[in-house]
Amino acid sequence: MKKIFLISAAFMLSAFAGFSQDLKPVAIDSSVTVSLPEAYKKTDTLGQQIYSSNAPLGYVVVLRTANAKNTPPLKHERDLDKVLSDNVKNIQSENNYASAQFVRDTTIGKLKAKTFTLQTDNGGGDIQLRNIVLLYTNAATYIFEYAYPNARKEMVAGEYKTFVSSIKLAPTLDRHDQYLSNSKGFPTTLVIVALGVIMLIIIGVFWYRQRQRNLELE
Repeated sequence: MKKIFLISAAFMLSAFAGFSQDLKPVAIDSSVTVSLPEAYKKTDTLGQQIYSSNAPLGYVVVLRTANAKNTPPLKHERDLDKVLSDNVKNIQSENNYASAQFVRDTTIGKLKAKTFTLQTDNGGGDIQLRNIVLLYTNAATYIFEYAYPNARKEMVAGEYKTFVSSIKLAPTLDRHDQYLSNSKGFPTTLVIVALGVIMLIIIGVFWYRQRQRNLELE
């Protein structure tokens, strides 16, 4: 899977003075639509589409990264959970002074997603925040990002909610577009424990039979 590069906080927060435009729906692809300010900018680099625009209180970014053609479909929900968690770690690791906060599961339409706040600090106390929603499908990975300075964190709730609530998915998308089986699968630790129990049972049976033979010979 391609590494997802986020735009630097300095670029994201270069808002134009007096910006005020209505949002309009933008089709990211045939599966995902989100509302953006009309003056959004789109760039396409190495299979990754980036939509970005100023908002009155912050900066919005949507990234779509196509999964590699040889990426096998995820089998179980736990595989999806691992992919989402790994992406959160990758995003955090792109900045030495970043921390992922309030990491939690959410849903968009019928799909499972991850949401969290990424806090970055340039080392001089200049704290920037990014509210991020991470969505994975078998075809592509999507990031919906709303960035703002720490000084505005008490002001942005309404604007951020409007942005996130505008994310719409094609009605045909369901969990099978994320993973193939509804079965939870067996966690590795559970398999190891089960094998250990089976081995103990086999050893116990062998010891019991051996003891019975020894008693018969006495």
